[in-house]
Amino acid sequence: MLVNGLLLGGLYALVAVGLSLVWGITNIINFAHGGMIMLGAYVTFWLFHLYGVDPFLSLPVSMVMMFFFGLAVHRTLLHSVLKRADFVFSVLLLTFALEMFLSNAAALAWTADFRSVTVSYAGTSVAIGPVFVPVVDLAVLVTAIVLILGLWLYLTGTKTGQAILATGLDAEAAKMMGIEVDRIYAVTFAIGSALAGAAGSLLAILTAVNPYFGGAYTFRAALVGILGGLGSIPGVLLGGIVVGMAETAGSVLIAPAYRLFVSFVLLVVILIVRPTGLLGSAFFGRMESE
Repeated sequence: MLVNGLLLGGLYALVAVGLSLVWGITNIINFAHGGMIMLGAYVTFWLFHLYGVDPFLSLPVSMVMMFFFGLAVHRTLLHSVLKRADFVFSVLLLTFALEMFLSNAAALAWTADFRSVTVSYAGTSVAIGPVFVPVVDLAVLVTAIVLILGLWLYLTGTKTGQAILATGLDAEAAKMMGIEVDRIYAVTFAIGSALAGAAGSLLAILTAVNPYFGGAYTFRAALVGILGGLGSIPGVLLGGIVVGMAETAGSVLIAPAYRLFVSFVLLVVILIVRPTGLLGSAFFGRMESE
């Protein structure tokens, strides 16, 4: 149960980190996050199905494609809307409409059939004490953690990353310091989209995908992000592990149908004790419209 919780939690953290970053820095709640996860999954599926590319090797391709896709979405759909006084509600409608468009366009192009990626080493396991862990699951966990740590190092160790964090703290002060806030918002949204693509690629290795499977992961991403603390990378990693553990324990000790119920109860309890999440700060995730 412990091992399964860790494996699931690492994947949930990667699913959530892009949404949490965008929400915490730009105050955009991206309801199209699940559609971007779905597109990343299909990039991996088609590269594997048509050209035999190992799904782990297709990860950079899906990330680059989704980075530029997210950049295009921000520039064409969101950039002008963010200047309105009521941008929060407008962005919610736009991203929800985009999610519906992506899902239905994918169903029209590729049908709604479930598809899966089965690698040659899918049946291989390694022993960790008395527990045998599938190599694929372990590789997914390691990849997810590496990507999350890479994002954290990028944000804390580069000028652009520090500009992103500064903009999340106070956009007006960042402008006065010479930071191009509009460009930072676009880059942040594109990074979040790239991470969604990476999560989709890893999900395609573990589960069957179809054009509509991403919506459930938007829901889980918001759950993990809020629980861990919006905008906090360590918080999202911790939140993903906590949710993974809670869902696994709920499945084993109660019933699989109660997985989400257990996570919600845990979320409510934690937010009552600590409203900003486990490792979040007060300024993350504010809903401001000025």
